Amino acid sequence: MGLKLYNTLTRQVEEFEPVQEGRVGMYVCGPTVYGHAHLGHAKSYVSFDVLARYLRYLGYSLTYVQNITDVGHLTDDADEGEDKLAVAARKEHKHPMELAEFYTASYFRDMDELNCVRPDISPRASGHIPEQIALVKKLLEKGFAYESNGSVYFDVARFNEYGKLSGRKLEDMQAGARIDVNPEKKNPADFAVWKKAEPNHIMQWDSPWGMGYPGWHLECSVMSMKYLGETVDIHGGGLENQFPHHECEIAQAEAVTGKPFVKYWLHNNMVTVNGTKMGKSLNNFILCSELFSGEHELLSRGYDPLAVRQLILNSHYRSPIDFSDAALTSAQSGYDRITDAVVAVRKQMGNAAEGEIDAEVAKQLEEAKAKFERAMNDDLNTAVALSVMFDLVKLSNKLLEDEKTTKGTLAAVDGMFRRLGGDVLGIVKDEYAQAGAGDEELLDHLIGMMIEQRQQARKNKDFATADGIRDKLSEFGILLEDKPGGASTWRRK
Repeated sequence: MGLKLYNTLTRQVEEFEPVQEGRVGMYVCGPTVYGHAHLGHAKSYVSFDVLARYLRYLGYSLTYVQNITDVGHLTDDADEGEDKLAVAARKEHKHPMELAEFYTASYFRDMDELNCVRPDISPRASGHIPEQIALVKKLLEKGFAYESNGSVYFDVARFNEYGKLSGRKLEDMQAGARIDVNPEKKNPADFAVWKKAEPNHIMQWDSPWGMGYPGWHLECSVMSMKYLGETVDIHGGGLENQFPHHECEIAQAEAVTGKPFVKYWLHNNMVTVNGTKMGKSLNNFILCSELFSGEHELLSRGYDPLAVRQLILNSHYRSPIDFSDAALTSAQSGYDRITDAVVAVRKQMGNAAEGEIDAEVAKQLEEAKAKFERAMNDDLNTAVALSVMFDLVKLSNKLLEDEKTTKGTLAAVDGMFRRLGGDVLGIVKDEYAQAGAGDEELLDHLIGMMIEQRQQARKNKDFATADGIRDKLSEFGILLEDKPGGASTWRRK
């Protein structure tokens, strides 16, 4: 079975076939950089990062584009209000572009912590003003847009398929429009592709229609087609962007080109916190940096960024995800189990006897790989794919208990961890074996001393002390295993 994805446009799961065989162009709506990245960003960009990783795993040549919105995103999606960057900049007493630089850097730091691979191209809206003006000109020439008082609006009545992504009908949008509609518009549902700037508007550019700035929806149509062509294989984003943002992107692009704008539309679902919708007004708005540091009243501790990533992968990208301290604690425990198994396998490889991979283990690894690929091919079922990692943990622990396990066998297990857990899921890192090696050696030394004390106690028939040492180590997640001949080894639970 090949890769199948749920296409929001057709409302069904479809076999994935790119426009050009072997090559994939993917565009994902990036952040509006007026604040630090939060839980919602984490869910969205981890989800699409896994898709990018899996496409490359399957052998596709992928070009991944994720924009940076630094102009044009107004506080009201109905073409009203102020630019979000300008509002934030005024509060922080900074120039909007200074603010954009600051929060763009912050965003990428957080995504790096979550082990998201950087997009191949990260274009900025402010860096593509000439291309956006050019598209507006084409819309006017083709009769799909009109100028009104220095602004230019897309005439949705001229585009018969407006609403095909969201399922909304134009007449319903008209009926539901507010009474105080913009008098500049022919139709309440029309949207701005270019906005006239008031004299005090700090972000504005010269255009054939006067000083102004691009509409929010315009940038993604322009930048996706500039870098990926007139028909994009995959366009991703949050469910909240399906309407009006993505609907308007389709209208602008297809009105000009006459071609399908996007072949597969993918939307990830939203985030709740302790069962409640996340929002600043509810004081349950958690930044990525707060997740990592634990500096939030809803958190009892800081969490490893990859444990946060693992929690996200434990649910389907199209399902809502509920973040809670208990859920994060469970994810951290699961992540630690996987990490400990990987570290133990890599450590034991240095001491294991030379030899080829055991035939039975090779068979089990192939079965695990097949299960993993079936899950990922089924519209990116990362929850089942993640369960394969725990299957590998169980296999690893069994092999580590057997002194006859060969280096070739352990290398094959490690290779599967790296390929599936590292290359695709992004929760197994190459540097685990090296990072903290000194701490691991110290831990090994200290536990070795306690094992010696326990052996001495057993020799003296002081079984209460011996059992006490074993139980205390168990409380800290260290399991002692007594071998024939009186020797003892240890491993994490």
